[in-house]
Amino acid sequence: MMSPTHVATGVVIAAPFTVLAPELAALVALAAMAGGVFPDLDLFVGVHRKTLHFPVYYWAVVIPAAALAAVVPSSATIAAFFFFLSAAVHSVADWFCGGNELRPWEMTSEHAVFVHPLGRWLPPKRLVRWDGSPEDLLLTVLLSLPGLFLFEGPVRLLTVAVLVVAVVYAAVRKRVPDLAPWLAE
Repeated sequence: MMSPTHVATGVVIAAPFTVLAPELAALVALAAMAGGVFPDLDLFVGVHRKTLHFPVYYWAVVIPAAALAAVVPSSATIAAFFFFLSAAVHSVADWFCGGNELRPWEMTSEHAVFVHPLGRWLPPKRLVRWDGSPEDLLLTVLLSLPGLFLFEGPVRLLTVAVLVVAVVYAAVRKRVPDLAPWLAE
């Protein structure tokens, strides 16, 4: 899935706070949005979907982070919990996308996300065929609705920006390998 989809997922994770604890909603949303994009920073350092994608290890951090946020509730502990929760969800969600390859529509890779404790890649489920596919864009739009209608201020503005990036990326996705040959290296 494309990064905007994961950022929008973070907003969905935070959406209940608009009712349960409105004073924390923006903080939770921004932390979850940041956690949603964090694993994809491995596009720039290391191996994508391996270096910062931890479909098991993030959950090992989420559980103590939840306990800490419950025992010592503060902006920092609550934000940390939602950051790691969103990063964990991202890492698992990429398993349901296409393979980790430059042209995933060709379906030549059986590497969706690396599971470090097992020392192997999970094969892609391809429910979302590739990052930037029409169904990925539709998913981003649907997941962005809470950010557009339940939040104000920076969360809403970031949601609009994420949607713009998603539309542009989806429009050019199949040309990315040709436009940016350095990605192949």
